[in-house]
Amino acid sequence: MGERSEIGDRYETLRRRIKEELENEQNGVPTIRITMSTCARAAGAEETRKAIEDAIAAFGLSAKIIPVGCLGHCYAEPLIILDYPTTGLPPICYHSVNAGKARLIIQSYLQESDPAFEYIMGAMEENDLIPPVTTFPRFGLEERIVMTHCGRINPWDIREYIANDGYSALAAALTDLPERIIDEVEKSGLRGRGGAGFPTGRKWRLGRAQESNRKVVICNADEGDPGAYMDRTIIESNPHQLLEGIAICAYAVGADTAIIYIRAEYPLAVKTIEQAIREAKAYGFLGERILGSDFSLDVKIFQGSGAFVCGEETALIQSIEGRRGMPQHRPPYPVERGLWGYPTIVNNVKTFSYVPSIINKGAEWFQSIGTERSPGTAIFSIVGNVKHPGLVEVAMGTTLRTLIFDICGGIANKKTFKAVQIGGPSGGCLSEVFLDTPIDFDSLTQVGAMMGSGGMVVMDEDSCMVDVARYFLDFTQKESCGKCTFCRIGTKHLLDILDRITRGKGQEEDLKILEDLSRDIKQGSLCGLGKTAPNPVITSIRYFFDEYVAHVRDKRCPALKCRSLIAYYIDLERCARGCEACVGSCPVEAIFTTKGRKKAIDQSLCVKCGECMVACPKEYDAVLRVSPPELAPIIERPPMR
Repeated sequence: MGERSEIGDRYETLRRRIKEELENEQNGVPTIRITMSTCARAAGAEETRKAIEDAIAAFGLSAKIIPVGCLGHCYAEPLIILDYPTTGLPPICYHSVNAGKARLIIQSYLQESDPAFEYIMGAMEENDLIPPVTTFPRFGLEERIVMTHCGRINPWDIREYIANDGYSALAAALTDLPERIIDEVEKSGLRGRGGAGFPTGRKWRLGRAQESNRKVVICNADEGDPGAYMDRTIIESNPHQLLEGIAICAYAVGADTAIIYIRAEYPLAVKTIEQAIREAKAYGFLGERILGSDFSLDVKIFQGSGAFVCGEETALIQSIEGRRGMPQHRPPYPVERGLWGYPTIVNNVKTFSYVPSIINKGAEWFQSIGTERSPGTAIFSIVGNVKHPGLVEVAMGTTLRTLIFDICGGIANKKTFKAVQIGGPSGGCLSEVFLDTPIDFDSLTQVGAMMGSGGMVVMDEDSCMVDVARYFLDFTQKESCGKCTFCRIGTKHLLDILDRITRGKGQEEDLKILEDLSRDIKQGSLCGLGKTAPNPVITSIRYFFDEYVAHVRDKRCPALKCRSLIAYYIDLERCARGCEACVGSCPVEAIFTTKGRKKAIDQSLCVKCGECMVACPKEYDAVLRVSPPELAPIIERPPMR
């Protein structure tokens, strides 16, 4: 995108020097890359790293340990990638590496030259001996752009990013006209990945056109959806790709200040991006006269206080200015008058992270991936009742069925699929009928869901859709800023009705009120939180109406989830004499011994926690649930002696 210049030469000289440095540092020494993102640490990565260090010291070995971010396979953490060049084998990925397994792998492979095949997930490169990870659906069916280097490079060492052509897009952009950068982004068709899907190039062009002595770029990393962790993982795994995208945007629109608004609840992500900013300044990619050009950029961090509504750009701006985070009327839009009254361009972490690849590979390349109206890829955090939860990047247009069943392994524990909540707490609950729906902005909107920022919750047959709608509405109602009457009071009324229904106190007219009130809230709310808050209610009524009817008319919960509508009892035919497993698990001493020395549950004391069902040995499986509660047999408790 522009002729080579001194900037390009300066960058290329730096890249070659760094690549040579890293090659010299390895020099045949085994390299152990261990995932150290939040999900890996939660799974014991710190203990695994310590075990690797101790094993290397105990066996007198020489190896280099490198922390990396998340590879996306959160279900298989901690993961390590072991590269031992002198063996002739490619880098090998090992899964679920706890401390004990780590010691065995180090001893087996590094000391005895045995790769420990029983722990291998796959080879990171094509070879004839070990099956490559690309044969595994989670690798083979993905299309990675933003996540290409996640879990493969050290996010705390800028040299590894540069050695993989990092910041080359910024160097190329600085040799071109800002308008041509915007042209390329606009031609790519990149749409904002924060949820709204607004064309990124159009937003940048509007920002560029504003006449002002100062402009600001804001990266929205205020990720508050339950079960969503895409932005956090990208920052923890490849922060420099984000910084490069921000810098290119700032250059294109004419901004000299950028702010990354990040959740304070993401301590590791905050530390990682702070370190990345320091490194980028030290290497001349941020700060004054970047790469010797006339362009300067100051990047700052602002930690949000956890308000979900601050994911809305005008509320986010209010928060940075020291005000309460509340959405504002538009127009004027932030690109016209935003932070401190200056034109402000706000984009999501994922949106910025696509930009370097678009600049390097071109708009046509990006458009060749995905669909015509939704080019590129989609990044989802898949949680819930799937076998392989984690972070996934797929081409737009991939179906929900492919994502859930082929890539994530289907439903866990031999259960059947029931629904998927897509688009965060304000998304829609889609039934099995919609599994062949393509994942893109327009297709999901047509069926009542939305892309959102990328959170996806998969539910199995044991999920109660009325309770699911109540759960998500409880979240959005609590996160309402209270500015709009429809959102503040309307969502409270919706929640009260759903709460009544799940307690068996719903009335026939409640079903009509839920639909009418949901429609009014969508039409009358100011911001996206209020406009989309009723989506779980609307879609669950539309696609799971029979469950609402069962709760209201029959006073029963088909999924056996709503506590007020279920009862636990012990099948005396299955119960084993003398087994006390359930007795010790009951927190309220509701379980007693019958005259036949079997166990029974005192329904007047039972709090329906379900601990007795968990404690009952599988060979007996004597604890059962029923709905409505009247179906549970009443067994009289013997008088206390």
